[in-house]
Amino acid sequence: MKQITGYIRKFIYEIDKPVLIIASAFMAILIFLNYYFELDKSISKENSFQVKLFSRYCILLAAFGLPWLLYYLTARKKYNQRFLFLLLLAPAIFAFKMAFLPAINFNSNENWNKYWNHIAYWPLQLVIITGILFITWKVFDKDQPFYGTTIKNINWKPYGFMLLIMIPLIVIAASQPDFQAMYPKLKTIESLYRAEEMQWWHKLLFELSYGSDFITIELFFRGFLIMAFVKWAGKDAILPMACFYCAIHFGKPLGECISSYFGGLLLGIIIYNTRSIWGGLLVHLGIAWMMEIAGYIVSHSIR
Repeated sequence: MKQITGYIRKFIYEIDKPVLIIASAFMAILIFLNYYFELDKSISKENSFQVKLFSRYCILLAAFGLPWLLYYLTARKKYNQRFLFLLLLAPAIFAFKMAFLPAINFNSNENWNKYWNHIAYWPLQLVIITGILFITWKVFDKDQPFYGTTIKNINWKPYGFMLLIMIPLIVIAASQPDFQAMYPKLKTIESLYRAEEMQWWHKLLFELSYGSDFITIELFFRGFLIMAFVKWAGKDAILPMACFYCAIHFGKPLGECISSYFGGLLLGIIIYNTRSIWGGLLVHLGIAWMMEIAGYIVSHSIR
């Protein structure tokens, strides 16, 4: 754990403080606008894929692009055409992920059809996003391991300690109404979640599918957004990634959205120093499944 705290202290000491303050204030404004005007809910209800894609892209580009613009204005860093291409590409990839909602007819029962679409949704996105990033890596970054997937010299103990720290925080969060409305994720199919025919293995399969989404997220945010940009900016790649990461949580409970900004910074600091996404994946996936477990416990206790 001392090693990770050392990484954090070094980052705080070295980061451009005015850029950090302005970018943080900008994200606070975006968060306020989103929750006050319910922007994410409005976008989610939109039926047009093109409108969803464009709306998501604009929000994500604003969150990701502003810190880079601030670095350009304050440090006068020069970014070439490859950098600009990747900067514009990154929000497009994730906007597509957020807007793409395939509907496959698996079952004649509407509720079970929704269930199997959920089961297919996250692994399918993992395959698509990994494919796009692999092509990007081949074109731009094949001189390094595939975006943080190295497994060399990983010390797992600090990550286990970080998970232990999160347990009381999750217990506190589980008492909040917005948490109870969101978790467990299977509540997205509320009528099926309450159905007698829902077996334990249905829930386990759902959670495994849900967990695959965190592989996608860690590979994209901590792998791609750090390792693909580090050659131009070094540690400065961390802040834009954290802002971007916060923006994808606009549909989550407010506390989770705010904490995602700081969590993004922390995980970004770790990947920057370790060059591996696996420790961060352990933490992120562990937290997600602990929140699911807390959601199941609370849900059954209030029946």
